[in-house]
Amino acid sequence: MNRDFNNGWNLDMEFPLVGREEKPRRNGLTMVLDKGLGLYETEDLLEISSKYIDFLKLSFGTSGLYPKDLLKRKIELVKDYGVDIYPGGTFLEVAIVQNKWEEYLYRAKELGFNAIEVSDGTIDLTSNLRSIIIRKAKELEFKVFAEIGKKDKDEDFKVSQMIKQLKRDVADGAYKVIVEARESGKGVSIYNESGEADEFKLQRLLLDSPHPTDIIWEAPLKKQQVYFINMLGNNVNLGNIDTRDILALESLRTGLRGDTFRKTLNLDTSDETVIEIDV
Repeated sequence: MNRDFNNGWNLDMEFPLVGREEKPRRNGLTMVLDKGLGLYETEDLLEISSKYIDFLKLSFGTSGLYPKDLLKRKIELVKDYGVDIYPGGTFLEVAIVQNKWEEYLYRAKELGFNAIEVSDGTIDLTSNLRSIIIRKAKELEFKVFAEIGKKDKDEDFKVSQMIKQLKRDVADGAYKVIVEARESGKGVSIYNESGEADEFKLQRLLLDSPHPTDIIWEAPLKKQQVYFINMLGNNVNLGNIDTRDILALESLRTGLRGDTFRKTLNLDTSDETVIEIDV
């Protein structure tokens, strides 16, 4: 009798890390950073990896540089594979500065985007206007991502302020709140210049957040992905994943890579930090 198993080999083997949620899922989200793939590249990516991608972000303001017809075709292609797609928050910040954010939201809807990122990584945005934009985007039936943290390395990540903003964003209807890390993952928000997470900031965010699963941790570096999976489990929400690293990340989530497979073998993990939270 033929049976279908959860691996491409159709072999009766279990993945070492169990409990990985399948799509559609609320937790264990993977947000991928697309810096300008063409249609054929995008289709190749989705053909092999759409099962492991929840959101595709057209990074920073790159979506504004696409030819109009090509942009619409790409948006529809991504959605056809069951992946949500949205433009990077920097482009909305440009629209806010030019007092065109409402036009931006309506146009995003017309183009077919089904999610939106609201951020103030570069600009100063009042909490009131941020709330208005999130609520308007929610009214237009977008899944709204609210990002906290600045892109400038000289801007301090004030945890108490970020927690206050996170709570307000969720109350305003944000689907998830993203913790900024840029594409480098170094010297920004919770990360130091080596890309290591600041334990104090991280624990404060986890312990003071009403629902820690509302957070997406931008983790572009492999060591950051391993860190969060080992600490918070394979259904932690991770973002800013390179298009070349999707299967590599899913291998970490399922224990098919030595960094997390090791954890299932009951080897010594005394050097790992574990933070326990109620979810």
